[in-house]
Amino acid sequence: MLHLSLARNGLHSLVVHSLIVLLLVAPFLVIVGTALSSAKRRLFLGLALTFMVLGTGMTYWAVPTGESAMKGVVSRPGFNDLLNQHQSLAESTREMFSALTLGFAALLFFSELLGRDFKSWLRTAIFAAFLIFYGTADILLINTSIEGEHLAHMLGAKTTVACDLANKGGP
Repeated sequence: MLHLSLARNGLHSLVVHSLIVLLLVAPFLVIVGTALSSAKRRLFLGLALTFMVLGTGMTYWAVPTGESAMKGVVSRPGFNDLLNQHQSLAESTREMFSALTLGFAALLFFSELLGRDFKSWLRTAIFAAFLIFYGTADILLINTSIEGEHLAHMLGAKTTVACDLANKGGP
C-alpha cells in the first residue's frame, strides 16, 4: 500500500509529481494537435492548454507545501546551499511556465478572435518556436526536480512502500 507521510514530505511530493506529469505531457499534445484537422486540433490544443494551466497552477501550490515540508528539518552540511538552489530553480520554473502558459493561451485565442486559423506553414512555425521555448522550460523543470530529489535523499525522505521494501529485503 502506498502511503505518503503528509506530515513531512508527502503533500509536496504529490503536488510536484503531478505538476511534472502535466507539464511534461502538454508539449506532446501540442505536437499531435498541430498535425490534425481543425476540429481535432482544437481538442488537443485545448487539452494541452488545460494541462499547462493545471501544471502551472500547481507550481504555485508547490511552494507552500515545500516550505511546510521543511519545517522542523535539521540542517546538515551543504543542506542550505542545496535548498537555496532548489528554491531558486523552482521560482524560475514557475515564472517560465507562467509566461509560456499565458503565451500559449494568447496564441490559441488570437486565432479565435480573428475568426480564422493561421496558414499551415505559419501555424507550424509558431508552434515549433513555442515548443523550443517549452523544451527549455522542461529542462529547467527536470533540473528543479533533480535538486528536489537530492534534498529528499539528503533528508532520508521515504514513502512507506520504500521503507516496507527495505525492511522486507525487496520485492
